[in-house]
Amino acid sequence: MLEFDIDMDSFARLKVVGVGGGGNNAVNRMIAAGLRGVEFIAVNTDKQALFLSQATTKIQIGDKLTKGLGAGANPEIGEKAANESRDEIAMAIKDADMVFVTAGMGGGTGTGGAPVIAQIAKEMGILTVAVVTKPFMFEGKKRMMQAEAGVEALKKVVDTLVTIPNDKLLQIADKKMPLVKAFNLADDVLRQGVQGISDLIAVPGLINLDFADVKT
Repeated sequence: MLEFDIDMDSFARLKVVGVGGGGNNAVNRMIAAGLRGVEFIAVNTDKQALFLSQATTKIQIGDKLTKGLGAGANPEIGEKAANESRDEIAMAIKDADMVFVTAGMGGGTGTGGAPVIAQIAKEMGILTVAVVTKPFMFEGKKRMMQAEAGVEALKKVVDTLVTIPNDKLLQIADKKMPLVKAFNLADDVLRQGVQGISDLIAVPGLINLDFADVKT
């Protein structure tokens, strides 16, 4: 009988951080889809939303600031909340080789918090990839402007940024699609974005990138 002594430390450690409502939903979808070789972290200002998360690690940010309520679609609150909880975030990602930050841009927690979390990872020398969606046009101009500002903030602190405009989803989807289904589709696209990259590294198969390839 052949015996293999596998040193788990030699594998790249990938962590997915879902920030805010959209990011938390995307993480739940990844877990439901059986995404392998990845550790999941859910981050939110909203205590109730975190309760519904399937992630192994849950971080409620900005407890002093929001008292467990959401960020009220205000990115400034999301940013302050993430800064308030910097130590806890750093602790959760400290041994990662690569961190995916995923969020729906436009609201409060994801838009304001994701750039802070990405910056923490980057400062720790971790390869940082953000996969985010931009809101549907019907969500309004203010939300779109907030999303654009959030994307710009992320660009400055990540190694790679994948931005998915939700409106493009409507072009390929059924025109009679109910609203709830449209948002579900957006969450699922976040899942696909992360899974597409993580599978290349974490799942042995036809294409198995060495982590060193990804870093370059």
